[in-house]
Amino acid sequence: MASLKFDQTFLTDHGVAKEIAPGVRRLTCNNPGPFTFSGTNSYIIGEGEVAVLDPGPVDYAHVNALLDATRGEKISKILISHTHSDHSPGAKLLQDRCGAPIYAEGPHRPARPLHLGEINALDASGDRDLVIDHLIRDGDRIEGKGWALDVLHLPGHTANHLCFAFADGSGMFSADHVMAWSTSIVAPPDGSMEDYMSSLDRLMERDDPVYWPGHGVALHDPSPFLIGLKEHRVKRESALLDRLAAGDETIAEMVAVVYRDVDRALHGAASLSMFAQLEYLLTRGHVECLDEVPDLKARYRLTK
Repeated sequence: MASLKFDQTFLTDHGVAKEIAPGVRRLTCNNPGPFTFSGTNSYIIGEGEVAVLDPGPVDYAHVNALLDATRGEKISKILISHTHSDHSPGAKLLQDRCGAPIYAEGPHRPARPLHLGEINALDASGDRDLVIDHLIRDGDRIEGKGWALDVLHLPGHTANHLCFAFADGSGMFSADHVMAWSTSIVAPPDGSMEDYMSSLDRLMERDDPVYWPGHGVALHDPSPFLIGLKEHRVKRESALLDRLAAGDETIAEMVAVVYRDVDRALHGAASLSMFAQLEYLLTRGHVECLDEVPDLKARYRLTK
């Protein structure tokens, strides 16, 4: 069994571009929080003619810091990993200043159709205003002076989530799919546990030596960590099935037990994660919903 060991080194060098690998500079936005950890990481890729990955939220100080860090260079591309409000809205601010085109997989969208009357609890976190100049797909290659990135469409955290791997095999920008500091949030309808697990399997087939994530420090030798992430989700699923077997029917009942050692302030996020697990179990026929539509307040039971 792999051990899932988190590295919660808190980045304090907000607004300062730091070279973390040849041709890779990290600049962390000063937007720390329970879901952004030490802040959103923006990355400057290349030298002279560069790309900026994930310009962050609407934060003029952060955009100014990106421009200061690239003074005397040309920003030729703005890359977006996914359309959450801590990653992509800064793209327009940056584009207005440098004129570079924006590359992304597609607009913000749910991972599945919304149920009749369903309210998306994550509406506020989505960036629906992003204007994309170039749509990019899985398998595309983005090239710049002295570098090339292969595009990997890895949904799960969001439907349009992308990772970018250097074509020379030197490392990958893993955004919010895999981070050293914590597990990724998978919350319907924005996210899908089925997609997330499939994307994990795909990453486990690769051999990237280092991941540069959307929050926190780099993850070196990610293979054992990926195994640990998958085992963690399997254990959460097992705990959920145990609670259903014990007679619990609602997410609230199950979260109170399964996440009893987690800060209650995070139980809302835990409920969304459990909902994602339930959707995955429903898809495979292991669980059924006792109400008209499956949602956060519905009742569930094991299939007979």
